[in-house]
Amino acid sequence: MSDTATNPATDPSSASPDGPSDVITITRSGVDKFLIALGAVVTIVLVVAGALLMYASNFTADYVSDELTAQGITFPSAEALAEEGRDDLAEYGGELVDTGKEAEAYSSYIAGHIEGIGGGLSYAELGAPQSEANAAVQDAVASGASEAEIDELQAAADEITGTRDTVLKGEILRGTLLNVYAWATVGQIAGIAAWVAFGAALVCLILVIAGLVHMRRQSSTT
Repeated sequence: MSDTATNPATDPSSASPDGPSDVITITRSGVDKFLIALGAVVTIVLVVAGALLMYASNFTADYVSDELTAQGITFPSAEALAEEGRDDLAEYGGELVDTGKEAEAYSSYIAGHIEGIGGGLSYAELGAPQSEANAAVQDAVASGASEAEIDELQAAADEITGTRDTVLKGEILRGTLLNVYAWATVGQIAGIAAWVAFGAALVCLILVIAGLVHMRRQSSTT
């Protein structure tokens, strides 16, 4: 007589044929359906993303063009640019600034003028000489200097003030143009991303169609 006991919980022969089963059956057809559904969803998402990116790109391009055209900024003639030593901008001679690339080029043109007007000093850097010039006028008046000397000092102070104001206007315009150029660049990147999304959507669509054809052939064969 054997003393070996059989545990019903671990004995496969004791399992009821009608009882619940923990085995999950994965069929090829089920996998195909899942992949096809996933591919369809990805295709739709890519198409929507591409459409939004393309809209953003077109909107940015139109906005930049309209805003720049309204400003009416025009490059000097090619001859004038050459005389100023700006042969690098000769290709834009006489053109209206209405694109991001032209805005960047004109900002470079302005930068050259600002450097010449301010002697290489920015608006902020011209603050100290302006304060010194105004202080010199006040000191001359307080010390009882002659009218001629005061007028001379005042003329120097006015010149520095005028130079600083001109440099400020140039820096503001240059900053605005560079900001426009930045947005134009973002719009171009959005346009490229849109075409990439459309291309990826086309690839996914082809794969979905191929999956449907394959699944149909499998069903017919079965």
